[in-house]
Amino acid sequence: MTPIPVLLSTASVYPERTAAAFEMAAAAGYDGVEVMVWQDPVSQDSDALLELAHKYGTPILAVHAPCLIWTQRVWSWDPVVRLDRAAQTAAKVGADKVVVHPPFRWQREYGRNFAGQVHRLEDAHGVQVAVENMFPIRAGKRQWCSYYGHWDPSVLGGFRNYTLDISHAAVAKADIFDILDRMGEALSHLHLGDGTGHPRDEHLVPGRGNQPCSEVLQALVERGFAGSVALEISTRSVRGQQQREADVVESLQFARTHLAAAATSPSPASP
Repeated sequence: MTPIPVLLSTASVYPERTAAAFEMAAAAGYDGVEVMVWQDPVSQDSDALLELAHKYGTPILAVHAPCLIWTQRVWSWDPVVRLDRAAQTAAKVGADKVVVHPPFRWQREYGRNFAGQVHRLEDAHGVQVAVENMFPIRAGKRQWCSYYGHWDPSVLGGFRNYTLDISHAAVAKADIFDILDRMGEALSHLHLGDGTGHPRDEHLVPGRGNQPCSEVLQALVERGFAGSVALEISTRSVRGQQQREADVVESLQFARTHLAAAATSPSPASP
């Protein structure tokens, strides 16, 4: 079985810039990077990204479209244009995957045409546009969804590719294995990061929360997962560069250790 590639999301080193993520990914031994497109001009420039990939010998295997509230002005105000640009960038830098969030509720026209655009871009650029599960907003016992249709695209169905985010499932207090089952063979990408069920998205180093991160990795191996795993952790509150680098290394070790253990353990059907 071909080992599942483990990537470092450039979001994991925020507030440091994209170049720092390439350097840390190379030093730690990641198989590649997932580029989060944000206000950093380098993250928006395919030529600059290719220079970094060449400099550090670290391929770009995924591109995360700018779809956060605070990246709504990156490339364009129009979410259709932003997703188009993300797919074009992925194709140019050699990434086979684009990660995108579901549309927000107020993006009605974009939401109505979203599935069609996703399929069109996959066919036009030969990339997988993997739609990611998000989470409802919770306040006490109340919650509401800020996404068009549903915060979990696997509930709606109709997509060829999905990204499963463990930290987002924790915020939603959702059963991660229910989502995993719904995504099924269309699951092509995993965002690995832990959580505690807090109503705020945490993206903890895996193993520091209470989510079944190791069990999810085991399930991927057992199911013959042919996609990729990207560490998407938060290091914003660390006390310095040394701790950020240590968190990046620890996260890779967690993923590699549990993927390898699952690959070498007998399957449940074995005698």
